[in-house]
Amino acid sequence: MTEKNFEVIYMAVAHKGSISMGLVLIPVGMYKATVDNDIHFNQLDKESKARIRYKKYCSHCGKEVTSKDIVKGYEYEKDRYVVMTDEELEKIKTKKDRTIHIIQFAKMSEVNMIYFEKDYYAVPDAGAEKAFELLRQAMLSLKKVAVAKTVMGTNEKLLVLYPTKEGIIVKTLFFHDEIAAVPKTVPRMKLDENELSMAKMLIENMTKPFVAENYHDEYQERLRQAIMKKIEGQEIVSADAGSPANVIDLMDALRKSLEMSEKKDKRSHKQLTGTA
Repeated sequence: MTEKNFEVIYMAVAHKGSISMGLVLIPVGMYKATVDNDIHFNQLDKESKARIRYKKYCSHCGKEVTSKDIVKGYEYEKDRYVVMTDEELEKIKTKKDRTIHIIQFAKMSEVNMIYFEKDYYAVPDAGAEKAFELLRQAMLSLKKVAVAKTVMGTNEKLLVLYPTKEGIIVKTLFFHDEIAAVPKTVPRMKLDENELSMAKMLIENMTKPFVAENYHDEYQERLRQAIMKKIEGQEIVSADAGSPANVIDLMDALRKSLEMSEKKDKRSHKQLTGTA
């Protein structure tokens, strides 16, 4: 387990449950696999620069309420509600709902990426490490994922347990009826063989192993720099005054793109080899 993954154990658990495979139970915690590194702005009053606050209040008497004063209500008729307590919501959960019960296994390639919603690290509880590792290694060697279900809060979730070299990633999925239809069909067009060959050459020339560590949020860096400049009283200047060029001749654009990629590839090779 890497240092980064080891730190996950100390994060707040998002969901607790046991992976259920037949009669085998593997108690695990699910931890968020992503962090929010974006800069967030507060809303301020334009003149006073004071924070804009939002208050929860009762629409009947107008008094401000806190989270302990709020209950869950379902509107079954106009302005008529049935209240459901947390205890009542817990009572309707079945034994399966309280586990991450595996329904089937499938090939990794069979799960369309459009269904992926959120990712979590699955971390076994103390004493469950061997069963967890057995499941991980078996799935990884067969190149299979587990399709499972559980209830998180008041929502049933379809899950995929995805084995990796380091552990198991739990991916929550959208249900099929939650996926919107493609808004517009892209027409299949007859392509010029020279253009297709040029496009393939460009793709091949720009192909290299994907290393996630090589990429970072460059806009957030510029945003932080701009904020620091404003704090120091400096003026914000345009980062790029140019505008995108219109593509008129596709073949010409492909040719120029290929030339640019070849030059970039040569520069990268020189930097790696240290040649002039």
